[in-house]
Amino acid sequence: MPELKRISTRIASIAESATLKVDAKAKSLQAAGRPVISYAAGEPDFVTPEHIVEAALAAVKDPKNYRYTPAAGLPELREAIAAKTLRDSGLAVDPSQVVVTNGGKQAVYQAFATLLDPGDEVLVPTPYWTTYPEAIKLAGGVQVDVFAGADQNYLVTVDQLEAARTERTKLLLFVSPSNPTGSVYSPQQTKEIGDWAEKHGLWVISDEIYQNLTYDGVKAVSIVDAVPALADRTILVNGVAKTYAMTGWRLGWMVGPSDAIKAAANLQSHLSSNVSNISQRAAIAALTGPQECVSEMLQAFDRRRNLIVGELNKIPGFNTPTPTGAFYVYPDVSELLGKTWGGVTPQSSLELADLILEQAEVAAVPGEAFGPSGFLRFSYALGDEPLLEGMHRLQKLFGTH
Repeated sequence: MPELKRISTRIASIAESATLKVDAKAKSLQAAGRPVISYAAGEPDFVTPEHIVEAALAAVKDPKNYRYTPAAGLPELREAIAAKTLRDSGLAVDPSQVVVTNGGKQAVYQAFATLLDPGDEVLVPTPYWTTYPEAIKLAGGVQVDVFAGADQNYLVTVDQLEAARTERTKLLLFVSPSNPTGSVYSPQQTKEIGDWAEKHGLWVISDEIYQNLTYDGVKAVSIVDAVPALADRTILVNGVAKTYAMTGWRLGWMVGPSDAIKAAANLQSHLSSNVSNISQRAAIAALTGPQECVSEMLQAFDRRRNLIVGELNKIPGFNTPTPTGAFYVYPDVSELLGKTWGGVTPQSSLELADLILEQAEVAAVPGEAFGPSGFLRFSYALGDEPLLEGMHRLQKLFGTH
């Protein structure tokens, strides 16, 4: 009898999250005493606002939260999410069209698992967040990259999408604002892409986790607001992690047409059941309570955004478009490859990131995590002082400071 594999081929093929891997390495070096400054994790450095924490503390003391609750989420939270979806995405939905998940990642996973059959193709604007490929792969889908570089501000066009579409294309992934680039599609671009998807009968998964983090008066228009006819074939993914500094609370959601949401809820009933009731009560406070805390964090992000773009663009070889959303910059560093720095000649952005970590003690995520080589992602969701210090280290390494 042949020896059976210890680990399934499906699970063994999954890559570790590159962003978490780089962040873990940076933290390991910090624990060993090295003064590493990490721009790796997409995690606000602010504490969760006090009124949200107070709601959680009250929930801990309430015995009704000690028991199982509906797998799809607390009714009060689903109502709050429906109200938020109307307010920010322009889509009126019934609370029954909401499933509350353990963070945005679970919502992403369940959305692909609900819609894809083996061989179905997914158009993925590239650069992309590192988790999308693995979620598509696990669902049996086939990822089709559609790349847009810094010259396009990392925004794909309808012509590019059409060139990539085949008879196997079932789904378009739409992300605005983007992780890793911070780019935001204009209302016109969003409508053009939405009209195109509607014309060809495609499903859309729209990740809106950063929709409330935009700058310079820019609004991240939801694709279902731009093209209402798409609502019957669109799943919106969102959560409280980024907007309210609640990454550790693990609270996300998915919103969509009733049949898809019912199917996703069935999956979740077997996968994880309900999200922690404490986190759900905290999320209700986040969505329905005062929003001044969001404005305060956004002002800090805006200040850091301008700082990091200005400092990076002082370094020859860093081509850094100014992002208008999220809290990342994504410089094109291809000009630095093949040149020698500190006795090392990096041939890829992966090797360049290693060089920067070892010689400047600065952690950034290489472009290979998000698509093609030749790029670096820096999160500016860290304090002003370490942010500037890290930029000075880079300037010194590359001879400009």
